Amino acid sequence: MNGPVSQSLREKGLQYRVIYGVEWNRLIQLASTLEKDSTLACALWKEDIRECRLLALLLQPADEFLEDMAEIWIEDMHYPEEAQYAVLALFCRLPYAKRAMFQWIARQETMYQLCGYLLAARLFMNESDNLVDDRSASEFLDQASSVLDTPHQALRSAVMNALNKYALLGEIETLRVERLLKPYQP
Repeated sequence: MNGPVSQSLREKGLQYRVIYGVEWNRLIQLASTLEKDSTLACALWKEDIRECRLLALLLQPADEFLEDMAEIWIEDMHYPEEAQYAVLALFCRLPYAKRAMFQWIARQETMYQLCGYLLAARLFMNESDNLVDDRSASEFLDQASSVLDTPHQALRSAVMNALNKYALLGEIETLRVERLLKPYQP
């Protein structure tokens, strides 16, 4: 247990039943000593313990994580930290990641949108080839423009990050993002 980190997380508003304050890199090390196991991951996810939930993300095999299960886990997320680590450790490796990204950004619920835009940024970084055609790029930009004014800071940051990663794909993408953001510039 790392008491100062645990206390800091509580002061930042995390209200799990237990917070041990274990850092992400230490959880990665711990997970590397265990086999990926869907049953164990599901059991850990159900715990109201921060580190168990984050460890579940590392132990869940992506190829066994059905779309219905992803939706259940997103609905059960409490904090942006869970969404960030879910995308980093699990969602970006899902065989249906691209489809999920577009479905999630189109939802009205903030946590779905957050996961969708975090996933978009990750996919734009890792799979820039053939990720978006002209039609899906327009859909992505339309959805992003609809939430740029959100009061939810984590969602706004995720949208801006996804737009920045999209703009790095090329000149046309950069121009499209600049056009989209023009009304928001002083």
